[in-house]
Amino acid sequence: MNPRQLTFVREYRGYSQTELASHIQGLSQSNLSKFEKGVGQLSNEVLQRIVDFLKFPTSFYEQAISNKVDSAHYRKRVGVAKKEKDYIEKSIKLIGYIVDQMSDTIEFPAFSLQTIDISEGFTPTSAAQIIRRSMGILQGPVSNIYTKLESNGIIIIEIFDCNEGFDGVAFLTDMGYPVIVINGNYSNDRKRLTIAHELGHIVLHISPDFAIPDCRNKEEEAFSFAAEFLMPSDEIKGSLTDLRLSYLLPLKQYWLTSMASIVHRAKDLGTISSDKYKYLNVELSRKGYKKKEPGNVSIDAPSLFYEAYQLFKTELHYTDSELSHIFHLPIDVINHFCIRRRTHLYILKH
Repeated sequence: MNPRQLTFVREYRGYSQTELASHIQGLSQSNLSKFEKGVGQLSNEVLQRIVDFLKFPTSFYEQAISNKVDSAHYRKRVGVAKKEKDYIEKSIKLIGYIVDQMSDTIEFPAFSLQTIDISEGFTPTSAAQIIRRSMGILQGPVSNIYTKLESNGIIIIEIFDCNEGFDGVAFLTDMGYPVIVINGNYSNDRKRLTIAHELGHIVLHISPDFAIPDCRNKEEEAFSFAAEFLMPSDEIKGSLTDLRLSYLLPLKQYWLTSMASIVHRAKDLGTISSDKYKYLNVELSRKGYKKKEPGNVSIDAPSLFYEAYQLFKTELHYTDSELSHIFHLPIDVINHFCIRRRTHLYILKH
């Protein structure tokens, strides 16, 4: 058994070392700690009890999962407990692992977007303009954002069993597939901003072809990319002059972005003063719009990952047991990630 895989499964299942040891006859926390660090041994009987309790196939403990994830985006003002972070990050790695397992049998669309090294004279803003053009978005808002990214080879998955502290993450799987995982519990305008932000990370930061100096602020770069991608400056700037509270809802409904992000965009583009920016934010807060804004924003739905799973089930006729065997995962984990949880998404057709 690979000790790292045991730690992986334990943290995904939500157990501390002490909690797991309390459920396993003949296991102490200290012995488990030594085993996970690779400096101790556990008997075959105890290892089998752990495997039976955690309900992951024995073959999973022989796998090697990397799926390096170093840019998970958490909201700074919302605390996220270590146990929940461990669960989210293990979930992300499992999703990447499932994508790679699927790719042994089916072919995902090739990644077709340009990755851009901004040390070569580009900026996050100019990079967003390049990506808009390459996607055929010549003007106006970005409609059908999931479909546009997935048609360019980016696999997007929503997860729902996480709190509001987690926004999203972008990463390359071990086999090199670009994946975005987002919190599916958020409003549609928030999802769109998160997707655009993570697209910025894919375009600017995760290419193996160029290194990113530590001095660069990747989060700020991704937000600048997202703002230009969703609300191009040459189109929106004129409508942000003398911005008033009453203008925000119509602008939101056109650009499919939150009222708060529109106010922030106005500040960044210099169309409102710092005092006006503060005033508008105070008004948004006073009306309760910081917690829940009026107006619905339409959005399409992710499909690549979920359709791939259905292909295994309906076209290739794999049973749950067979998928569990070839993926080296328990059925509950496969179903948890691969079966779409929410269907009440609004679809925008242009």
